[in-house]
Amino acid sequence: MARVRQEALSSLLSARDVRDLADRLGIRPTKTLGQNFVVDANTVRRIVRVADLAPDDVVVEVGPGLGSLTLALLEVVDRLVAVEIDPVLAAELPTTLAERARAGTSFEVVLSDALKVTELPGPAPTALVANLPYNVAVPVLLTMFQRFPTLRHGVVMVQSEVADRLVAGPGSRTYGVPSVKTAWYAVAKRAGAVPPPVFWPVPRVDSGLVAFTRREPPRTSATREQVFAVVDAAFAQRRKTLRAALAGWAGSPARAEELLRAAGVDPSARGEQLTVEDFARIAAQASRSGGLPTTP
Repeated sequence: MARVRQEALSSLLSARDVRDLADRLGIRPTKTLGQNFVVDANTVRRIVRVADLAPDDVVVEVGPGLGSLTLALLEVVDRLVAVEIDPVLAAELPTTLAERARAGTSFEVVLSDALKVTELPGPAPTALVANLPYNVAVPVLLTMFQRFPTLRHGVVMVQSEVADRLVAGPGSRTYGVPSVKTAWYAVAKRAGAVPPPVFWPVPRVDSGLVAFTRREPPRTSATREQVFAVVDAAFAQRRKTLRAALAGWAGSPARAEELLRAAGVDPSARGEQLTVEDFARIAAQASRSGGLPTTP
C-alpha cells in the first residue's frame, strides 16, 4: 500500500481553505466543466491509499481544481503532472503547490482539455489518479488509456452509476460500451463509495472509486478501431439480437449472421452477453473477410 511520508506531510486544503481560495479567485463551480471540489482531507488521502502508489510513480491528474487531491498525491509521489482546463485554476495551482507541497516534489500544470492532450511534459506517466469531471468521465478515461500506454494503474472518482458501468461484466444490466472498452485496456474494480457531503458544492449524486490495472488487449488480428466499431454497433440497439444489431455495420442481417457464426458467436445472442474477446473475434473475422468500416 502507498505510505504517507509522515516526516514531510503536505498542508492539505481544508473546507474553509477551498472556499476562501475560490472566493479570492472569483471561482463559482460550474456544471459545464463538471466542477465539484473535494473539501475533505480524509477522502483525498483515502483515494491516494487506494491508488497504491510508489514514490517513483509519475502521476497524471485530470481536473485538479484547487489542488485538494494534488497535495495528497504529492505526499506520496515525487513527480506529478496536472491537466486543468480552467485557466484561472491552472494559473493558481502552481502557487498553492509551491506553498503547501512537501519539499523535493516536482510538478507541472498543463492548461488543456484532457480530451485534446496528446503528450505530457517530462517522464512518461505511470499512474492516473483523478476526480474526473462527471460529464466527460468515460471519454477522458478512455482517451488517457489510448494515448498513454505507459499508464499501469490508477484510481478515478466518477459518478456512482458510471463506476458501475466501468466495472460491469457480461450479463450485468449495467454492462455496455464503457464496460467493454475499459476491459480492452484494463482490469477495473469498484474501490469504494464517496458520499456527496465531501464535495463543494454538494452534488445530487453519489460517487464511486474505480481502481484499474493495465492489461494487454485481447490477441487479435483486428485493430482497436475495428473492435470498437463492433462494440458500438452491438450496443446501439441493446434489445436486438446481434444478427439485427450488427446488420447496419455488416451490410445486412445475413452478412452479420455469417460473420458471427464464423467467429463462433451465436447470432441470437445480445451484445451484453459478449466479452471483449468475443468482440475481438468478430472484428477479426470481418477484417479477414475484406474489412468493414471502423469508428475511433
